Amino acid sequence: MHQNPDFRNQHRRTDNSIPPLKRREFIGSIGLASLASMMSLPGKGADLRESRKSWQPVSDRKVRVGIVGYGVCKFGAAFGFQDHPNVEIVAVSDLFPDRRAGLMEACRCGKSYESLEELVKDPKIEAVFVATDAPSHARHCILAMEHGKHVMTAVPAVWGSLEDAERLVETVKRTGLKYMMAETSCYHASCHAMRTIYRAGGFGRIVYSEGEYYHYMTEPIDSYKGWRIGSPPLWYPTHSTAYYIGVTGKRFTSVSCVGFRGKSPVYQPGGNKYRNPFSDEIAIFETSEGGASRMLMCTSIARLIDETGRIFGERGRMAGMQYFGELEENLPDISRPPLPPGVPEGGHGGSHGPLMHEFISSILEDREPLVNIDEALAMTVPGIIAHESAMRNGERLKIPTFERKKT
Repeated sequence: MHQNPDFRNQHRRTDNSIPPLKRREFIGSIGLASLASMMSLPGKGADLRESRKSWQPVSDRKVRVGIVGYGVCKFGAAFGFQDHPNVEIVAVSDLFPDRRAGLMEACRCGKSYESLEELVKDPKIEAVFVATDAPSHARHCILAMEHGKHVMTAVPAVWGSLEDAERLVETVKRTGLKYMMAETSCYHASCHAMRTIYRAGGFGRIVYSEGEYYHYMTEPIDSYKGWRIGSPPLWYPTHSTAYYIGVTGKRFTSVSCVGFRGKSPVYQPGGNKYRNPFSDEIAIFETSEGGASRMLMCTSIARLIDETGRIFGERGRMAGMQYFGELEENLPDISRPPLPPGVPEGGHGGSHGPLMHEFISSILEDREPLVNIDEALAMTVPGIIAHESAMRNGERLKIPTFERKKT
């Protein structure tokens, strides 16, 4: 590192009558008791544990559900709709006959349609789980709602398009139907605990937060029409951004993002249809409460697959299932809601079952689901802007807000 040889001289004290204060003199001046209070903060931290409670039904009604999509991840059957006592699977669909047959078997359903476009016309269906390719999520959700169906969708809400975000939020507002994005991080045990403690005042204002989604891969994951191959990392941001938005309900207001150019051929010039050169993206967001968040999506870090986050606030902090802060002796119950007997927690940290149950419960109870349209777009849109920032060498950009106007 280059250093100006005159640097030290330029910054020396010129008043020789006031000598520099030595460390031991500083300690003596403040007193040992004061120093001890600075170095020994109260509280030892709390290791959090969930308690298992019995599920109590709120209704004996069955929500009539259609499920669309049984691709590489087989998400159509992975969230447990077929196991919920308040659900009847009316029909399923996938564009490929073999996948359609597999989805029928997995969901124990005897009826299918060749496409979502046909399935949404079925008047018996009142809600649809959209587990199709990400570029089609917004279009498919809009179509389902225009046919009078509530919608739960796999992530992300939109795929790189602010216009789709505008159309989607307008459709939800106009139809008044339930919309929920199935963001798995929101029902990780740690994220749910953070949200519960935040609402109880255990963090105060968030100074800094982190959300990390690592998905190392030596070869790109197969996908319908290759939509995953070479895609901008932070177009798929919600596993990370949920660790701030899904905890606080606050918003990101601006972003500066750095992109890393990985070795895979799909990120080389001409290697993907997105003209995206980045295998990894790390973003610093400004928050609406005056703090900062570091959110990333990385595919190049060797042999690491993980979704995690951390919260640092004025009244407390948390990483994993360990909390340090003012509520250590008076913590709320951080357990996730109980599931009906026979409904598995499922994958992604046991989040699939709770997400599905939250969606069905929101219909039965006629209330907003946890990850409604406002929260879904608040988790998704910042990643789109972050990628644009990376393409502009980290230029800080404002993040637009897409929300239903309060009346």
